[in-house]
Amino acid sequence: MTGDHYFSAEPSTATHQREIGFSAGGRDYALASAGGVFSAGRLDPGTAVLLRKADLPTAATDGPLLDLGCGYGPITCVLATEAPRATVWAVDVNARARDLAAANAERTGVAERVRVVAPEEVPDEVTFAQLWSNPPIRIGKAELHELLRRWLPRLAPDGVGWLVVARHLGGDSLHQWLVEQGWQVTRHASQKGYRVLRITR
Repeated sequence: MTGDHYFSAEPSTATHQREIGFSAGGRDYALASAGGVFSAGRLDPGTAVLLRKADLPTAATDGPLLDLGCGYGPITCVLATEAPRATVWAVDVNARARDLAAANAERTGVAERVRVVAPEEVPDEVTFAQLWSNPPIRIGKAELHELLRRWLPRLAPDGVGWLVVARHLGGDSLHQWLVEQGWQVTRHASQKGYRVLRITR
């Protein structure tokens, strides 16, 4: 383990580009990945559970969607493909991840509806119909709570958030904390040790 983690702003790890294939919503995807980003060698198992078990947007979905901690863009590309009327904001602190997410949106044919940005580049007035995230649990509980305090209030009044968290990394305690913060939270699904949480106001 090096000091270069997936939440580094400017990863120093060698690039080592590769291609990641996966299926979601009945479609196949082939995305570019590289060293220095989260789950660079495969579709993260938690992300796979989230895309399989959460309610993907539909062709009728509009309004901005948020992929928080987008990495190289698997959730972003699926959301933009499933919801052709929506704009997807792909947010990550990692510059290499953002470059990859933008390239993968282009590769998938959805780039015109994807905004790949650093967190501070999201305009304050934008609210989101949906928030999707496989959040960076390993940054620590205090930092994770601060991240969610920052972004969950950006949901529109009727918006919905989807999070996936491994049970052994605190999925159930995060559920309880979100309830204590005043959110309506349901465990929408559980699979392979992961909790898929649905969050509303």
